Amino acid sequence: MAVHIRLSRAGAKKRPFYRIVVADHRAARGGKFLENIGTFDPRLEPNHFAIDQARLTYWRSVGALPSATLDRLLKRQARTAAPVELK
Repeated sequence: MAVHIRLSRAGAKKRPFYRIVVADHRAARGGKFLENIGTFDPRLEPNHFAIDQARLTYWRSVGALPSATLDRLLKRQARTAAPVELK
């Protein structure tokens, strides 16, 4: 069974809200999932992105692959979360 970490859309029409879920790759976008590990709200400024890092690390260690969109969001979060200190 191939497991992916991806976004699952929720929210109303024209008001998107996403859950970050771990799911079998055959499941529908808004369908059955194994675990909910975070949320993403693109309408908030700055974008609200919350994820359980321990669970993300666990699922990656057992072979789960993040979707391309989630991979971009994780990289963006890593850039903004870790400010570079210049000396």
